[in-house]
Amino acid sequence: MASTLELPSPRLEEWRWADMQALRAAADAAPRDAGIKPADLFLDFDGPRLLFVDGVFEPAHSRPGPVKVARFAPETAHPLGELAEGEGWVLSLDAQAAVTGIQIVHLGTGGESHVPARITLAEDAVASVVETYAGAGWANRIAQITLARGARLMRSVRLLQADGFVSIRDEAEIGEAASLVSIFLGAGGMGSRIDGALTLTGKGAFAEMGGALLTSDKQRQEAAVSVRHEAIEGTSRQLWRAVAANRSVASLAARVEVARDAQQTDGEQSLRGLLLERGATVNLKPELEIFADDVKCAHGATVGELDQRALFYLQSRGVPEPRAKALLTRAFVADAVSRIGEEKVRAAFEADAEAWLENSLSHREREGARSPEASGKGEGA
Repeated sequence: MASTLELPSPRLEEWRWADMQALRAAADAAPRDAGIKPADLFLDFDGPRLLFVDGVFEPAHSRPGPVKVARFAPETAHPLGELAEGEGWVLSLDAQAAVTGIQIVHLGTGGESHVPARITLAEDAVASVVETYAGAGWANRIAQITLARGARLMRSVRLLQADGFVSIRDEAEIGEAASLVSIFLGAGGMGSRIDGALTLTGKGAFAEMGGALLTSDKQRQEAAVSVRHEAIEGTSRQLWRAVAANRSVASLAARVEVARDAQQTDGEQSLRGLLLERGATVNLKPELEIFADDVKCAHGATVGELDQRALFYLQSRGVPEPRAKALLTRAFVADAVSRIGEEKVRAAFEADAEAWLENSLSHREREGARSPEASGKGEGA
């Protein structure tokens, strides 16, 4: 039962920003009709499709192709990931095989659901996966990824749940000259925890995990990613953007570990937060732990408001203030999703971010119209 869940304590440093109260409330939520047609959640392109409703595979709206559905329990020490056992999906590709356009849709109606995933790509295999989360409840997921020499995986994840909570745990081992790119977009009303542990085990491996978290009202979203370099000439990128409106909170923690033998490592972290109101909060925590001496590692972390000079420039050229703010915010977010290689997928992510931005700005305008100052009922009225 959800009420007996043993969840990580915020007293632990790595969980201090996690919203476990929202997770527990989502797990306890009664089921309700999400009012969403599953067909509307799939992007319009060919490829294997799988639909999970409340963690249960739905064959009527699926065409798995090479993706297998199986029950298994992931081997992990992660406190949320170890709960994600049961019916899940498995992708295993032989050497030089290629499957792109795989779509996995998770639709929740309330309560808790757990789905494990396993992706194993042999030498020089290629795959791309798009995951979409919609509805409500607590969606708890773990993906365990193994990439052999020269394998390439592009993973794009859309968090669009209207409410509830989504927790995602990624664990990956990336072999020689292999590449993993994972891009996330949190553009729904739910709380979230995106948790990653990526290990570069082979020479010349590449790993990227990043994206954008967009929060409003009293929402809280979080990403906590650790990348470990164990072999020479590895490259990693963590590029995250957070936009916080109203009294919401977005938190980004990015860690890079470079082992003693991982010479000529190139690691970069870029964490940036944008506050749309001063009551909002963005927490940033970049970390570097380096034991090798021939490395190129850099990190940057900044939080601020919209550039007033750029805003003034646009307004001086006849762009209305709401439109100018939208343009600057859109450019800020676009930086995070530009790494998605498939044009249709990237366009969908941009449309999701645009929809969030329009809703957020409309909400702010409505709130402003109801404020005492706007209605003439403030002091001195």
